[in-house]
Amino acid sequence: MSTPLPPWNQVTAVVCGFGVSGFAAADTLLHLGASVIVLDEREPDDPGGGSGPWAESDAEKARLLEFLGADLRLGPGSTERLPRADLVVTSPGWRPTVPLLVEAAAKGVPVWGEVELAWRLRGEDAAPWLCVTGTNGKTTVVQMLEAMLQAAGLRGLAVGNVGTPVLQAVMDPEGFDVLAVELSSYQLHWSSSIAAESAAVLNLAPDHLDWHGSLEAYGADKARVYEGVQVACVYNVQDPATEQMVRDADVAEGARAIGFTLGVPGPSMLGVVDDVLADRAFIDDRHSSAQELATLADLPDAAPHTVANALAAAALARAHGVEPRAVRDGLRSFRAGPHRIALVAEIDGVRYVDDSKATNPHAALASLTSVDSVVWIAGGLAKGATFDELVQAARDRLRGVVLIGTDRDVIADALRRHAPDVPVVEVVSREDDLMDRVVESATRMARAGDTVLLAPGCASMDQFRDYAARGDAFVEAVRRLDGRA
Repeated sequence: MSTPLPPWNQVTAVVCGFGVSGFAAADTLLHLGASVIVLDEREPDDPGGGSGPWAESDAEKARLLEFLGADLRLGPGSTERLPRADLVVTSPGWRPTVPLLVEAAAKGVPVWGEVELAWRLRGEDAAPWLCVTGTNGKTTVVQMLEAMLQAAGLRGLAVGNVGTPVLQAVMDPEGFDVLAVELSSYQLHWSSSIAAESAAVLNLAPDHLDWHGSLEAYGADKARVYEGVQVACVYNVQDPATEQMVRDADVAEGARAIGFTLGVPGPSMLGVVDDVLADRAFIDDRHSSAQELATLADLPDAAPHTVANALAAAALARAHGVEPRAVRDGLRSFRAGPHRIALVAEIDGVRYVDDSKATNPHAALASLTSVDSVVWIAGGLAKGATFDELVQAARDRLRGVVLIGTDRDVIADALRRHAPDVPVVEVVSREDDLMDRVVESATRMARAGDTVLLAPGCASMDQFRDYAARGDAFVEAVRRLDGRA
């Protein structure tokens, strides 16, 4: 049992990392009256390195925190030793093996993530949390869920890893009826007391193994989302690992296991009957009947991963009491975010599609299997992942491959083993024309009817600020090509 913290005005909190969540944590703690020390290896004039480049807005936030009384310790060496502290709030990207965090644990100083801090700061009548994690599909599911909640007339918001920090939503003076919370494995690792109203693990595939150390550790952090669930644990029938997580979870008495499937649903499941999304979980006579929620025509597309995401979101919405009509209306109004299987242009019969958000092999494979003939743009930071299974599954669809980034050899080796006849071009430039050269190389291989697909299967930080910057560069290069066509 951890020692309770003193009142906030007697707490010294060290905030590790000055990203979106770090700023939210520092700002909130200052307003609570805590003394706050912010540590980051970067400096405002550092164009890169550390945990990523500073933007002009970061420098503005740093000045604001200093004005509010924060002690900012920035630059190389600032994170080598732990200052005296009652609490450490860490950026979700910081590994548990970072010496400063190891030192905190050895001294018995609690280490929380921003999400854990948000949970502990909720008021008595706080909005319930509907939590979503998994290797892929999290952002789409919470945005679909947000649309369903709002269609039901609720003040609901998608928060967490999707954009709006959870702390910002929790501290909002107007409050919300319900929060759709996207959680990464990093955020869950640094959370220990969250007990969601309902939660879903969408899937489990190797990702972030360089951070977690093993698939088992990665899965264990994902499984934390089910601990203490009050109403429903939503799992993927096609992914037995997610069902086992539910079986192993310590949940509130009466909490139910609810499956979603692309097949015909059994009792306590949501699934597909012909072209209908059907509910056999949240109806009175679920053993002999089903409730229509929507049709495939109500979705942005009928790709398998889109249907699965819609079912998972619907399960969480229904667990919260949302009526079938609002599920349908939410799906009809939903629009996918940028860089997620987005058509950029069609030039001379070739479609150019941006799926820069596919940052692991599992997501890239889902994207590749949605088209018949593809020139695949891939590469970046593999995060310990392998690509053999992806290449074996997708090789008959590959017209050619363009590789970029630090770990392009990992993908090239898999292609040599399992698709040796597929043409491969490596683009090694780090200059501003990188994506222009990539798009031109892909265009030379493509034929009318093909899709040039940016689905890197890797993280982007070796060459770009983030996946959005990588996607933007691709979009701009395609548009320049279109202007010349």
